[in-house]
Amino acid sequence: MNDFDESLIRDSDLRERLESARTSMDRRIFKTYASSLVSTQEKRDAEAKAAQERAAKLAAMPREKRRRAIIREVIENEGLSTDNLRYMPTPLAICGLPYKALPDGETEFERKQGRMAVTVTAGKLRSPDGQRVQQPIPYGPKARLIMAHLSTEALRNNSPIVETSETLSGFMRDMGFEPRGGRNGNIEPFKEQLRALAACRMEISTWDGKRSGQVDVKPLNKVELWFPENANQKSLWPTTIAFSEDFYRELKNHALPIDVRVLRALSNSARRLDLMLWVTYRITRLQTKLVLDWKPLKSQFGEGYTRDRAFKAAMIDDVAALKEIFPKIPLKLTERGLEMEAADATALAIPKRTLKA
Repeated sequence: MNDFDESLIRDSDLRERLESARTSMDRRIFKTYASSLVSTQEKRDAEAKAAQERAAKLAAMPREKRRRAIIREVIENEGLSTDNLRYMPTPLAICGLPYKALPDGETEFERKQGRMAVTVTAGKLRSPDGQRVQQPIPYGPKARLIMAHLSTEALRNNSPIVETSETLSGFMRDMGFEPRGGRNGNIEPFKEQLRALAACRMEISTWDGKRSGQVDVKPLNKVELWFPENANQKSLWPTTIAFSEDFYRELKNHALPIDVRVLRALSNSARRLDLMLWVTYRITRLQTKLVLDWKPLKSQFGEGYTRDRAFKAAMIDDVAALKEIFPKIPLKLTERGLEMEAADATALAIPKRTLKA
């Protein structure tokens, strides 16, 4: 008589193994083997239950929070790889672009952080009918994602000239957006930001009280941007773009890496992208604990907020979003401001050897 309950073994492959062993094994060995099959079934049941609970927990989350939770698991399971890295010009990681479109008529934007400033001036592009058309200042998450994509391609090719083989729809999906055409779709906003980046000029300034330096560049020198309304998805992405030599040199000397999976997790928020890039830059270079007071913190990330209370509430949500991806990152908000301690680059899914000084 068996001292185990065969009914506990339910999976078809395990049942087949049980019946095969019944006729081919000694009774004592069979009992031991059957018990191991029960243990295997119990393990499978526990894993299935955990998966169902995880799925239910994810389903109950808001969409963006669910995305961050999934990407956190992906990073933990897949680990680090240079193939996952994308790069952003460090000045734009420290002093980012506007979060939202500027009011009509405004053609200049400046953001300062410490002893660095980036001033962006909107430019014009000549359209197919020969007219010079005013472009907006690049803004929002899409401009940042495009800049990271093009910068990465230039660095990988070791050339300021980028041959873009990827389609616009492929790039958008890689960043977490399902392409949609039409008046209310998301394809045209990406094209708009690419045109804005192509037309603008950037002034990158640094100073230390005794000396100052300035680089005045037009990031993109060559790019075909005007597409027919009935263009297919492949033609919506330019085949060749060229960074200016000055901007490319700045990029080669000062490129900040970030994991593409993090870009996807934060792809709907310009402020969270900027916060993640800024934290990456600062936290991996710290020697001692840093406390950034609320006033400079608001100056850096408070665009669009007039009330301190509203800004603080937003920052609490933003820091929480970062920690949902990297729960062990030594970062927290207090009454004093934002506190952080030094962290290894690998804590941010960046292979240590990749991070530039």
